[in-house]
Amino acid sequence: MTKTVFEKSIRSRPVYDELQPRPGTAHLCVADGEGAEAVCDLFAKAGTAAAEMLARSHIIYVPGPTGTDLFAKVQALGAAQCHRSPSFWAAEPRLRKVLADAHMGLQVYLAGTETLIGLAQRDVIEAGLPHDAVQTEHRGSLSRRVQCVHCKGITENVTTDPFTCSHCGLNLFVRDHYSRRLAAFQGVNIDAEDPGTVPPAVERFK
Repeated sequence: MTKTVFEKSIRSRPVYDELQPRPGTAHLCVADGEGAEAVCDLFAKAGTAAAEMLARSHIIYVPGPTGTDLFAKVQALGAAQCHRSPSFWAAEPRLRKVLADAHMGLQVYLAGTETLIGLAQRDVIEAGLPHDAVQTEHRGSLSRRVQCVHCKGITENVTTDPFTCSHCGLNLFVRDHYSRRLAAFQGVNIDAEDPGTVPPAVERFK
C-alpha cells in the first residue's frame, strides 16, 4: 500500500511523508491499523542496517479504528520491544514513559491514522523532542478527530460531513483547520443562520 495522497489545503492542515530510516541511539515506532505496513517498509528500507536498528527499537501498536489489526506483522520484525495496546489511550502511559526516559538521539516514527499521528506527536512535542526527530506517514482510514468549536467537545472517528456533534447535537461542517494542541480538526455549526437547513451527510473521510 502506498502512502495516502491528500488534496492541497490550508496551511494548518498536516502534511505527511514516507518514513525513512535514520541513524539514532534508539528508535521509537508508534502505529495503528495499516500503519504497521509503513513500519515494516521502514525497516525494509534499512537493508543490512535493519538488524542493528531493530535491536534498539521499541514498537507500540494499536488496532485501527475500522478494526484492522496487523500486530503480527510488526511483532515478526523482531524489535527489542514490541507492545500491542487495545487503544491509543491504553498505550499512552507507555509512550510517555518511553519519551520521559529517552536520551539524545532518539528517532521517532509515527504511522497510521491522523488521530494516532496527531495524539502521539502531541506527546512527543510535550516531552521536548525536536521537531526534526519525528517522522510521520499516513496509512489507512481517513476518519477524523473533530472538536466542536461551540461546546468544545471532541468526537472521535468522524467519517461524514456534515455530522452531528456527539456532545451538544449541533450539525457541524468539518473544516481542514487543524489544532496541533488538540490533535483535532475543527467543526463549525453549518445551519447557524438557517436552523434545520442541513445538506445530506456525505462520507468524505472513510
